[in-house]
Amino acid sequence: MSTSPDAPVAPSPAPPWELSRRGWTVLISSLLVTALMVIGLFVPVPYVSLGPGPTYDTLGAVDDTPIIHIEGAQTYPTTGQLRMTTVSVKDDVSMFEAVALWVSGRYALAPREEYFRPGVTEEEVEEQNSKLFQDSQTNAEIAALRELKYPVKVIAQRITSGAPADKVLVPGDRLVEVNGKKIANAEDVRAALAGTAPGASIPITFKREGVDKSGTIVLGKATDFGAEDRPEGFMGLESAERPDVPFKTTISLADVGGPSAGLMFALAIIDRLTPGDLGGGEIVAGTGEITAQGEVDPIGGIPFKMVSAKEAGATTFLVPVDNCAEAKENAPDGLRLIKVENLAGAVKALEGLKDNRDLPTC
Repeated sequence: MSTSPDAPVAPSPAPPWELSRRGWTVLISSLLVTALMVIGLFVPVPYVSLGPGPTYDTLGAVDDTPIIHIEGAQTYPTTGQLRMTTVSVKDDVSMFEAVALWVSGRYALAPREEYFRPGVTEEEVEEQNSKLFQDSQTNAEIAALRELKYPVKVIAQRITSGAPADKVLVPGDRLVEVNGKKIANAEDVRAALAGTAPGASIPITFKREGVDKSGTIVLGKATDFGAEDRPEGFMGLESAERPDVPFKTTISLADVGGPSAGLMFALAIIDRLTPGDLGGGEIVAGTGEITAQGEVDPIGGIPFKMVSAKEAGATTFLVPVDNCAEAKENAPDGLRLIKVENLAGAVKALEGLKDNRDLPTC
């Protein structure tokens, strides 16, 4: 039987390995979704997350080690808490994680380059934060002992290699007189050079390992040693203040960086060395960088620190005066904000807690 040339021909079945248009659409969509999931879950975004960090009672201990230990002097018991606060900074945040943290309202995102500068390794950042933390401990001790009227001494902390001072002094020497001027604080060293000029010879007296010594320094020109130009002569000496007391203060707290714990360290030292309870038995938290002269400087991340403080049971929070506007805008309910400009003011405010006196609030 013959077939008509106009009869329809049935399509050949597709090979088993080929997909229909619908199949290709499903496959490509699945691959795109999988790729998006991988990127969202594992590829970090150029941001860090900021949130409330742990708090530490500077009058207490961590793993049975007192945060502040004073050896060789009478100390006094306390019943309250002086809690330093921190900010949690998380790096290597994925896209999905960043979105979840931001939506939670508890965390914020900040450009990574603000915390990890290009070309600077994480190890270098940690080293810098560790140094800032150590400097804050030193400043806190000096400021606290000054507030308690203990004497301080001025030492040669760093000496520029090859500079005029390098021929006479070594790091650690105690400076007694420079150019005929008594040295009572670090600012006196620069002040003693006022009116001098490069090439001038000045006398210097100092102590090295308890032995009195003297010498003459021929001043140089600052720019010859990589320093900024200045009219007076240049020694190439960085001075620093250290306590001049017969006892030793040790601050022990690992895995914390930055300078913002200085105020709370200084208050804890004062509380340990004086009778009574500085905060009247309350849980007081706070933050603030402190100078060796006792000035309290502003810090970052205060909204997160206040959250940490409130969750740790604090009822009062010490705020650097320049942080007051931000703190007032973000303060948790029930947390009283006391503004402080310097260590003396912070001590006075804490003493006022016991008597329910009017306090300088934000």
